[in-house]
Amino acid sequence: MLMFPEILQAMIVGMMVAIPAILIYKKAGLNPAWAALVFLPVFGLLIVFLQLAFQEWPNSKQER
Repeated sequence: MLMFPEILQAMIVGMMVAIPAILIYKKAGLNPAWAALVFLPVFGLLIVFLQLAFQEWPNSKQER
């Protein structure tokens, strides 16, 4: 029972990162379920940043 507060803290911090990531994915026109990658240990947030940086955004205005 002693571990409950640490788990609760980790969940709160995780949601503080996941909710903005969900909003970014929605505005970019991508599937917001990809934001669940932030919960992967060590490389999850890095994967999200790289995906958003290098993937073609369907909602972006293309100049031609």
